[in-house]
Amino acid sequence: MTGPPATGPLPVNLASPAKDVRRLDRVIIRFAGDSGDGMQLTGDRFTSETASFGNDLSTLPSFPAEIRAPAGTLPGVSSFQLHFADHDILTPGDAPNVLVAMNPAALKANIGDVPRGAQIIVNTDEFTKRAMSKVGYETSPLEDGSLDGFSVHPVPLTTLTVEALREFDLSRKEAERSKNMFTLGLLSWMYHRPTGGTERFLRAKFGKKPEIMKANLAAFHAGWNFGETTEDFAVSYEVAPAAQAFPGGTYRNISGNLALSYGLIAASRQADLPLYLGSYPITPASDILHELSKHKNFGVRTFQAEDEIAGIGAALGAAYGGSLAVTTTSGPGVALKSEAIGLAVSLELPLLVVDIQRGGPSTGLPTKTEQADLLQAMYGRNGEAPVPVIAARTPGDCFAAALDAARIALTYRTPVFLLSDGYLANGSEPWRVPELDELPDLRVQFATGPNHTLDDGTEVFRPYKRDPQTLARPWAIPGTPGLEHRIGGIEKQDGTGNISYDPANHDFMVRTRQAKVDGIEVPDIEVDDPDQARTLVLGWGSTYGPITAAVRRLRAGGTAIAQAHLRHINPFPKNLGAVLARYDKVVVPEMNLGQLATLVRAKYLVDAHSYNQVNGMPFKAEQLTDVLEEVLHAD
Repeated sequence: MTGPPATGPLPVNLASPAKDVRRLDRVIIRFAGDSGDGMQLTGDRFTSETASFGNDLSTLPSFPAEIRAPAGTLPGVSSFQLHFADHDILTPGDAPNVLVAMNPAALKANIGDVPRGAQIIVNTDEFTKRAMSKVGYETSPLEDGSLDGFSVHPVPLTTLTVEALREFDLSRKEAERSKNMFTLGLLSWMYHRPTGGTERFLRAKFGKKPEIMKANLAAFHAGWNFGETTEDFAVSYEVAPAAQAFPGGTYRNISGNLALSYGLIAASRQADLPLYLGSYPITPASDILHELSKHKNFGVRTFQAEDEIAGIGAALGAAYGGSLAVTTTSGPGVALKSEAIGLAVSLELPLLVVDIQRGGPSTGLPTKTEQADLLQAMYGRNGEAPVPVIAARTPGDCFAAALDAARIALTYRTPVFLLSDGYLANGSEPWRVPELDELPDLRVQFATGPNHTLDDGTEVFRPYKRDPQTLARPWAIPGTPGLEHRIGGIEKQDGTGNISYDPANHDFMVRTRQAKVDGIEVPDIEVDDPDQARTLVLGWGSTYGPITAAVRRLRAGGTAIAQAHLRHINPFPKNLGAVLARYDKVVVPEMNLGQLATLVRAKYLVDAHSYNQVNGMPFKAEQLTDVLEEVLHAD
């Protein structure tokens, strides 16, 4: 979008009486139901229309790890939370203002997060005795007074959907599947969302099944008209576009995995190199493989390997052959790839290792988020095998982080860890599409001939002769005449690359590889400190949104507090030590048990206050606000 777009025509029942319209500055909605109820699709479509309208937004999808969890059970609940506003926001919100509960399990699983006074829309058709007993309701929560503190809207969503689709040649079961579109239509009416994008989406998605397409469109419009005509919804709400939140430009809604995919493609184009992805499917990284496989027109080649080791082996072979090589995974896959990452360190070839972190250990929590792979990325290899580590901080920032990771890998001839997590990967936000001239020039020079002269005057190629500035070795495309050289995992002799067991040479090569990583040029860390505070909050990765939201709350109440956020974790920015020394207290919130805090304490001897959470969910802004207040007021 370029500026706030028009909403387009809306299906309105003109005969209905006018209803009140209230203006809000922000809303948090959570759609919840069975994993087969289409809550992720409903949330995604509502998000897309909200983005096209011009609101700032942040989302939090949450779904079971099972492909199809048992229907009607608490483990089978899938939800999608969306926070949208007329101003700049940073998180998907702490607590929903509106909960849409498609069944008793969805209500019970989410009611604890809903504040008193919030609106709850429940699908009364699903509140049968059997469905309620399955999740432990002895009496109906719709009748026993337990929801008296909320504004409850009982709506027979299933019945209304089936009734709206009577004219179609569909079974009742087929008609019931459209209840998510009825719900989407109702919520679109409540919050004055555009409808054109959803209508186009349904026509495209079900174009080969015209009866299903028409049924979904009819259910969507029926939901809209139900909101317009029913007496239960006497008020609709407007949230104006966030006109002041965005600099000028063209925007789109984007998830972290999609932004990272686009960043990799942009990096390959800016480097004028083919992009090669060697990968094995794993949640929550698989979407990158799916997306990149669509872009052969940009010279992208994707290889779905038989396992994690084969995936990185193929990627490393592609790097040897002159491609911008990538392997994507999550924590369990990193463990399997560790020896090959060490091989990439020894071979000194550019390789991007993308780790979309999730809860662990082992297979852990496949669909939940965590930041607990930091020390694995730093040290999870045998021997001294230093690897640069960078981390994205928002879904849109995954694009820039991918470009930055490619810059380091190509310039310094090294594997690079790029850390994201499930929260960023599946969440979304508005993202400004960059202009082409804003992208960095990543072109590299391959070795083309001899680079060393022997004492007798013979010119030879030395594969480990280094650039004096970057300590990077030459990148020689195999098959180039005169550039033949040995390759493999045994230690190399300095310069020649021949196999070497010499102790002094090994010591030199280990220290040189470490010096190369230590010498990588990264920007200084920027500190947001308008009031000369004495306490600094230091974060990394996806904690950026909650930390920034908490800092804003404290400053709004008159509290002086500083904030800094790390993109580069290995090496650290050169000014980080001086920044930390300026503050009496340093607080490090992390979704792990204190991994960055451990690194900071060890390197800078700073008594960092570590605040940790490992429950599979991102921090809430209010939670961090309370924690920071305690630290600020502690002796």
